[in-house]
Parts: sequence; C-alpha cells; structure tokens
Amino acid sequence: MAAREAPDGSASAGPLGAFVVVSFVEPTPVGTRFSKRSWPLHVTLVRFDAPRAAALAACGRALSALDGAIRVRVAGEADFGYRGRVRVSLVEADPVLQELHDGVLAEVQTAVREGGGHVHSPQHTGRGFRPHVSVQGTRRVRRGEWLSLETVSLVDMAPGGDTSVRDVVAEWAPQA
Repeated sequence: MAAREAPDGSASAGPLGAFVVVSFVEPTPVGTRFSKRSWPLHVTLVRFDAPRAAALAACGRALSALDGAIRVRVAGEADFGYRGRVRVSLVEADPVLQELHDGVLAEVQTAVREGGGHVHSPQHTGRGFRPHVSVQGTRRVRRGEWLSLETVSLVDMAPGGDTSVRDVVAEWAPQA
C-alpha cells in the first residue's frame, strides 16, 4: 500500500502520542479533523500509544502487503464500552480482516515496546478482536449490509495535546 501522510515536521522518535488504526466506512481523507464525539463511521483495528514516527513506521510495515479492499458484512448489534454505553454494529468474522488486525497489532506492539507506550484494551486484540462500527447518532450501518474497507488510516487521538479532537494523519490505499 502507498501511504499519504500529513506533514508534522518531525522525524525523531519524539514523545508518546495516542493513536488508533481504523478503516473508514465514510470517506475521510488525510488532514480531516473531527470532534471526539463525532467520528466518521469506521472499523477500529487497534488503539495504542507510541511516538508518532514509530506509529507511522509500524503501520507502514504492516500495511505494505495489503493489495485491495476487504469486503465485510454487518452482523447484529451489541453494547460496548463502560457499562455498555456504546451501541455498535458488529462485523461478521472475516479471515482477511482478522489477518489485517493481527499484522497491524504485531507491528504496533514492536513500536510500543521500543517507544514505551502500550496497546489499549489488549483483551480486545488478537483472538479477542471483535470488529464493529460504532453507531454515531443517526449514522449507522445495518445488519446484512456489505462494507468495502478500501483504505486504512492512522488517527491522532490528541493532536497538539488537544483530546477533544481527532486528526487523520496518514492513509494507506492499495497501489494502482
């Protein structure tokens, strides 16, 4: 996959940042900024803390072999999060999506170890991975709907230290 990346002017390892790797269901290009309460629809692959350069390098290694969109089907609904406060639409188990998750997780774990960060919710990674799309108000996906996951993005969860917004800092898409 070829990466498109927003400039940040830093090539050093730098301080820890909070990141999440997602595949957006709605078009969300690099440079898009949105509120923490108003995410575009997406499937989360893994959330972690690491230096920005290490996060970008890990994602680049993990996503270099992906050669096309992943088609997945929406299953039932569930309640996730603290006290079940987050309504989600589950995604049916898919070996290609699981392989993508496992590959990203393996590379991210290396970046985390080297940078002193950590993977969030490790119980929901590897065999515990439960792909889903969080409901966003009236925006949602429906049971039986097929989704085409065409790109994978790295999202900064606190750009410039501001935890109220999110920023898409890189995107990997299949090479033409």
